[in-house]
Amino acid sequence: MPQCEMCGKEVGSLTTVRIEGAQIDVCNDCTDFGTEVQTTSSSSTSTKYSTGSSDSSSSKTSGSSSSGSSSRSRRTDMFDEMDEVAQDYDDRIRSARESAGLSQEELADQLNEKASLISKLEHGDVLPSDDVQEKLERKLDITLSASGDSEENEWEGGGSTGNYTLGDVVKRK
Repeated sequence: MPQCEMCGKEVGSLTTVRIEGAQIDVCNDCTDFGTEVQTTSSSSTSTKYSTGSSDSSSSKTSGSSSSGSSSRSRRTDMFDEMDEVAQDYDDRIRSARESAGLSQEELADQLNEKASLISKLEHGDVLPSDDVQEKLERKLDITLSASGDSEENEWEGGGSTGNYTLGDVVKRK
């Protein structure tokens, strides 16, 4: 007896639906989670991965628009544009604060933040939010992002030459 690919229930007949771009065979209870795929019996395997002329016009329109946007989102990831916070951000904040001759309370007052937040940042308990990171960078004249680290650039160059092994990259604690 066929089994629903979504919930695992064994049923007499399955319906092919498209859920988030994947075509799966589901029971009647699970058909509400996707849109039913119209397939012809003679060319069901040839139209499985492409939009053929046998598809309805509404699925062609939605298929082409979704594939265009999804292909763009696959090329550029939203995380590629984000700056990572450096691993030693806590040491950078503490040393810059101490070199400026400020206590945690004084720095917090100048940034209009709580002293407990500065303490947690310096202990590495929390990551700074974007606005707190900007305030700290401006006030203490430091950079907390890891985009300028030499390790990342070194790794990108080493990958193309093939000179690195996993043992060269892994750091033991």
